[in-house]
Amino acid sequence: MEKEEKIMKSKKVIRITELKLKLNHTQEALAASIERQLHLKPGAFTYEIMRQSIDARKKPELYYVYTVDVSVQRPESLAKRMHGAKASLVERKDYEFPYSRQNNPEFALYNKEETAQPVVVGSGPAGLFCALMLARAGLCPIVLERGEPVEQRMEIVQTFWESGRLDPNTNVQFGEGGAGTFSDGKLNTLIKDPDGKIRAVLNEFVHAGADPAIRYQQKPHIGTDVLAQIVKVIRTEIIGLGGTFRFGACLTRISRTEESSKSGRYLLELNGGAEVLAADQVVLAIGHSARDTCRMLYEFGMQMQPKAFAVGLRMEHPQAMINEAMYGDASPDLLGAAPYKVTHKCEDGRGVYSFCMCPGGYVVNASSEEGRLAVNGMSYSDRAGQNANSAIVVTVTPEDYHAGSPLDGIAFQRELEEAAYRCGDGKIPVQRFGDFCHGNTDLHRGDSSTEAIVPQMRGAFRYADVRSVLPEPLNEAIIKGIHAFGRRIPGFDREDALLSAVESRTSSPVRILRDGACQSVTHPGIYPCGEGAGYAGGITSAAVDGIRVAEAVCAAIQEQRNSQL
Repeated sequence: MEKEEKIMKSKKVIRITELKLKLNHTQEALAASIERQLHLKPGAFTYEIMRQSIDARKKPELYYVYTVDVSVQRPESLAKRMHGAKASLVERKDYEFPYSRQNNPEFALYNKEETAQPVVVGSGPAGLFCALMLARAGLCPIVLERGEPVEQRMEIVQTFWESGRLDPNTNVQFGEGGAGTFSDGKLNTLIKDPDGKIRAVLNEFVHAGADPAIRYQQKPHIGTDVLAQIVKVIRTEIIGLGGTFRFGACLTRISRTEESSKSGRYLLELNGGAEVLAADQVVLAIGHSARDTCRMLYEFGMQMQPKAFAVGLRMEHPQAMINEAMYGDASPDLLGAAPYKVTHKCEDGRGVYSFCMCPGGYVVNASSEEGRLAVNGMSYSDRAGQNANSAIVVTVTPEDYHAGSPLDGIAFQRELEEAAYRCGDGKIPVQRFGDFCHGNTDLHRGDSSTEAIVPQMRGAFRYADVRSVLPEPLNEAIIKGIHAFGRRIPGFDREDALLSAVESRTSSPVRILRDGACQSVTHPGIYPCGEGAGYAGGITSAAVDGIRVAEAVCAAIQEQRNSQL
């Protein structure tokens, strides 16, 4: 055991790539493959899977392809004997939060009496991970969330889907866990990970109850049902470390305090002034749908700029069709529902691509404002639904919506959502792809039980003229893109595939400018954070940005304390 512990503590490892095994291989077979590759004896090493992908290029022969980190006692010596590009000596960077009291007892000096509690606005992945790190540094953060705890939130959202009664503060966009809670819980990201923060985020999810396989899967996911439980675990740890959660607390105004005030630089009005908090450090992890908060911050004088985002439609296909296209006729059950990712560049330069693809999932009514309708995709952990769905979206830039103000992208989103609401008379509007292409508005249909593709939705829907929702140049781009995708995935452009409107919340259309210390360029002590501030795109990147901002908050407090000594 002692020998094994010494091996596992070594930061230098041998990384093997492109290790290919059949789908039904055993752990022993993987270990044996490592032994052959490195000429090692059994028991002379330990290993950790860093990545697992599927090679389906020669269907029906399918393989798992691995990247593994192998720990041995003298990795440098072994590296000298290795030949070939598939194995190399690397130094693992396993991230540790540098201000954790567990690693740095000096930060035990931070407590409620000596240091004002930082306030984190929003409890999505950015806010939760920022608050978790601040709590581990002993800073006892206060988390403000306009919606309800995830337990009540799940019930309120279910009631909305069944009755259509919208709660503007607790819905698919707002509430503990953020918008990602009602998605597939997808954790794949395109950001770089030079210091190991992505793996640290995945480890936190595993410690909170996620499947350990998310650490190495090519496209990891948790599922809405499991993610809701994980959010509760993270909240419990934050509270156990002295943090506080204030649910039903919407930030409605910020103002500066007097220069001589010792209570904090900023006053935060909650729920229209019903309560006021003072704070020196305010983390704005507001999420991509906090439009009223964005306007308030703009009027407060925070510098912002419009940014590109994407809008489009949700598209449904039979999951069995996608499985066959990805894995072949005899798609093995152990692989589960197959995902896909497709992109296309139109002749005019517009990019069309799939976004937030949900294998075995559901299209959900993701509205957060009365009279406006947005859709999203959601999967449970088993991905057992009969349809696959994905957003098929088109990139739009500030030039497309004639941005004169940083808030004009929000106005553009709202216009599309109002059109979708009118189109479906408050229900999710649905149209077959063939009718969408041909402009067919004769939408009378027979018994849905005879249809090849039945809408799989959370929330009421009706067949309608979906083509009337988006501007025509975007419709044309989507049609061209879907036909291009049909040349790669047989049946993707089938006429009975379903389109629903409108996918408008892919990311924030605004960026709140911050400096190298993650603070607002106009308001020191305020930290724009995560997807809503324009610095992330998805659960994992938002969580990573939350950790990054927590580091910045701690560094600023440490600098302030040092200057007072």
